[in-house]
Amino acid sequence: MQGSMAGSATVPPVQRTEGYRQTTMALLCGLMAAMVLVMAPRAQALEELDRIVAVVEDDVILASELISRANNVREQMRATNASVPPEPILYSQVLDRLVTESIQMQMGQRAGIRIDDESLTNAIENIARQNGMNLTEFQRALAADGISYREFRDDVRREMVIGQVQRNAVGRRVSITEEEIRAFLDSPVGRQMTADEYRVGHMLLAVPDNASEQQVQQRAELAESLYEQLQEGADFRELAITHSADARALEGGDLGWRRAGELPSLFADQVLELRPGATLRPIRSSSGFHIVQVFDRRGAGAAQVQQTKARHILVQPTEIRTDQEARAILETVRERLDDGEDFAELARIFSEDPGSALAGGDLGWSESERYVPAFAEVMDNAEIGEVQGPFRTEYGWHLLKVEDRREQDMGREARRNMAGNALHNRRFEEELQSWIAEIRDESYVELRL
Repeated sequence: MQGSMAGSATVPPVQRTEGYRQTTMALLCGLMAAMVLVMAPRAQALEELDRIVAVVEDDVILASELISRANNVREQMRATNASVPPEPILYSQVLDRLVTESIQMQMGQRAGIRIDDESLTNAIENIARQNGMNLTEFQRALAADGISYREFRDDVRREMVIGQVQRNAVGRRVSITEEEIRAFLDSPVGRQMTADEYRVGHMLLAVPDNASEQQVQQRAELAESLYEQLQEGADFRELAITHSADARALEGGDLGWRRAGELPSLFADQVLELRPGATLRPIRSSSGFHIVQVFDRRGAGAAQVQQTKARHILVQPTEIRTDQEARAILETVRERLDDGEDFAELARIFSEDPGSALAGGDLGWSESERYVPAFAEVMDNAEIGEVQGPFRTEYGWHLLKVEDRREQDMGREARRNMAGNALHNRRFEEELQSWIAEIRDESYVELRL
């Protein structure tokens, strides 16, 4: 779905009054309004009159909206101990944001972007989970903070529509090349971002400087014995507490989470090759014998992910096609699939996803996190070979067929994806600001505040 990049440049027609009496009354009302604004505080006067403070294309912004949003912003800033700007600056900035949101919401409406109640509820449940609550607890928390749940739903719905408009319009302006990804991975920032962390256990069997060959041999044998015990499943931490002379012996030899560059050079390179639970053979140094075990590993190199190979067919509501009509199309397609027709062929005919339609709806191998929650949930719960749908997401109506699943070692690919995402997010933010300035310049906006 693509939103219009340019708004209408036509100025809305001026309403014409009928007769002298209406003209006179209008003038009197205007005079009274001016007197109120002069004699009363600005916010209070606006709230009493609830007049129009901005005309944006086919929409208007009311004073009550401006005051409510400004109050919310002011409270948020005070809650974080941020300095609140003077009232004229605050109202100006908030009004500018409301204008930009109005333009994008109208673009979404023209493009047929709609967020159904189920998708909206799923999004709010995700927000609740991120705050450690279920939906009922989250509603109570909102009420305790004086926030209307209905207004909160409206705010989330607006953010979802605006997000979709931005992804459609700005996403296609962002292109990341393989050369840029490789350069980022080779840069200090890229290496730091994608470096794995290791939680390592270290045990030192100390050998005195003046130790005899017999003492050295005894230590070597003990080290080998401990290594064998570890190979048979002995607890590293218990053995470290008993035998290690390292400073962290009482912590079970746990060195904590460290990046490769922060590990002791004596065994850093070897640790990089180990999987969690693996132990290095004893290493001899001037201090004695070292036994090292990798407790855990995290980061891109440790990425083992569940991937799904799936196909889908997308049909979207538009200005001339209702939500019900879009679903009806897929119900007909579903009947043809149940009669034995080929999913890929029907996807080429009916799917409106430009990224997969020509490939028969093939989404390739991917993780469920790549998709919006409503789509991911259906994909994760579908059996191999099973067709699901029609079901609704913020993009429209879908039919989905899972073809296969696999566990994939994504270390190398994960680093590439991390680099690509970092570059994409950086470029997206840059393009987003340019795009917002463009749509603002191309839209009819009349400020009346």
